[in-house]
Amino acid sequence: MSRRWATALVLSALTTLAHAGRTCEPKPPEARNIERAMVLAERTARALDASGAQVVVLARAGQDLSEYGLRYSHLGLAYRDSGKWRVAHKLNQCGTAHAAVYRQGLGEFFLDDLHDFQAGVVVLRADVQARLLPVLRDNPRLAQLHTERYNMVAYPWAQRYQQSNQWAIETLAMAMDPGAVTRERAQVWLQREGYQPTTLRLSPFKRLGARVTAANVAFDDHPDEKRFRDRIETVTVDSVFSWLVRTGMGNPVQVMR
Repeated sequence: MSRRWATALVLSALTTLAHAGRTCEPKPPEARNIERAMVLAERTARALDASGAQVVVLARAGQDLSEYGLRYSHLGLAYRDSGKWRVAHKLNQCGTAHAAVYRQGLGEFFLDDLHDFQAGVVVLRADVQARLLPVLRDNPRLAQLHTERYNMVAYPWAQRYQQSNQWAIETLAMAMDPGAVTRERAQVWLQREGYQPTTLRLSPFKRLGARVTAANVAFDDHPDEKRFRDRIETVTVDSVFSWLVRTGMGNPVQVMR
């Protein structure tokens, strides 16, 4: 792991400069939204404490994705550390094509100008928690499968780019399979375990507009036969939650408000 990524992992103060696929706008957060984020963080912390879990998958609704039938936009791997909850997740740097992996507290995690102040939580099966916990506490392992080049709609079975939710499930795969020491091997494990990405229906006009106006959107890693049929597959929170519950690796989704 390079010095730059080690710094990104341990200096959570830098997270104020990063968002999951969003631009950094030079405006102060509204006091009301800060209050709502802190209330959500407190309620989530109480629920996580009551669950008895050590590791959960935690999601937020940072953007309105209802057009695509999706509730949540971004997830992280939350874990208990010295009695407190921390969230390891990947963040895009202000709408650029670059990203890094960070650790945050629950309050920081929800301070992201949310579209809807709700959280989704999936408590992972005990053996999955046991395998993930040491990875989440170890800087080199946490960044092992990280790819700096960010793409909001990265193809799940390619390695050219990597988006935030994709990093999380590939890291989970690495924790579960000792042989998954590369992204390619992690993706093989995910396919073997039945993970199915979300298929977005994006017209050529919409794809062109997104590619021209956003540095963090690209489609050149998607297979031509799918892309030219307006089928863009990518890793979404909703698809991850469905997969975890379907395979028994996680409990049903709990919603916090």
